[in-house]
Amino acid sequence: MKQDKIKGIFYSAIVGDALCLGSHYEYDAKKIYKAYGNKNIYKFMSPGEMMGGQTHGIGWGERNYHPDKKAGGTTDYGDYNILILEHMANLAQKNEVFTLESLIPHWQKRFENNWGSWVCTMTKETYSQIKQNIPLSQVGGFSNAMAIRHLCSYACFNDEDTIAQFSRDVMFTHRSEEALSGADFFARVTFKILNGTEILEAIKQTAIKSSQFIQDKVQIALNKVKEEADENSSLHKEQFCDDLALTSMAKLWDVGKSEPIRVGKASPTEGTLPGSIYLILKYSKQKDALNKALVANVMIGGDNASRAMAIGMVLGAYYGANALNKTWLKALDQYEYCEELLNNLPLLKN
Repeated sequence: MKQDKIKGIFYSAIVGDALCLGSHYEYDAKKIYKAYGNKNIYKFMSPGEMMGGQTHGIGWGERNYHPDKKAGGTTDYGDYNILILEHMANLAQKNEVFTLESLIPHWQKRFENNWGSWVCTMTKETYSQIKQNIPLSQVGGFSNAMAIRHLCSYACFNDEDTIAQFSRDVMFTHRSEEALSGADFFARVTFKILNGTEILEAIKQTAIKSSQFIQDKVQIALNKVKEEADENSSLHKEQFCDDLALTSMAKLWDVGKSEPIRVGKASPTEGTLPGSIYLILKYSKQKDALNKALVANVMIGGDNASRAMAIGMVLGAYYGANALNKTWLKALDQYEYCEELLNNLPLLKN
């Protein structure tokens, strides 16, 4: 049922994000595995739970990036999507169309009064620019970190180009074409899957019409999936094969701290995009594919919440909300709140 898949897009990503809250920005996969009792995560955890209250490890020092959150809450990625959902439900109620100008006051109010999560540098920079009355067409920073925020759009629009443009509009804090094109890519892939295209075919169809940057990152992911699937490969035999796969798909950043950052596990689109595709394709045909992929993503660490958005929306579009672990879904802090808002959007309204 299409409505179940539309909800699957939203909730799979939000659940995936909430699962990442306890380990978000911890870059040591072995530390995460050991902290969780030498097994995979199976429930929501508060920030740094079972890891000494710290979530930011190798190369960056250690701290808790989401101190006001508890188990079942979301990171800033999830928060942004819930904010956009609020706005779109409000517009639907008033029978008004979306414009970026209409979103900004709502965003400012939330930013000033009830954000609750880590505030990214791009959000701070954009807020300052808007306070200086810089035109919206010129705001945003040049971070190449992918920030998917358009999960609810599939309940609002039934056109691929409209959804792709919306994905760019709501990422107004970013001006980097790498970041914007990453969100655009997954917007289009998800739309195709929602409308009946198989996952691999949707990825290939979208890539061939994308920039050379996107095409290159997609091919890196496809090659890595093939390598890991080869039972004779050294990667396949590694216990932390997914961690090594993502680490190997992008460069290292030597930032002068204790160790270099593994960009394949960090937020830049050059790592997030192929890493997400790798996890999507590796787990897409396995039994309980959706939940397995979300868990595998958590256990890799790094900016796992960013990848959770892409993994959740793509596999959610394919399998639907009914495939999600019901215990996780019902344990989301804002599940009932989001459900009420979603049910007021045009393509889900009864």
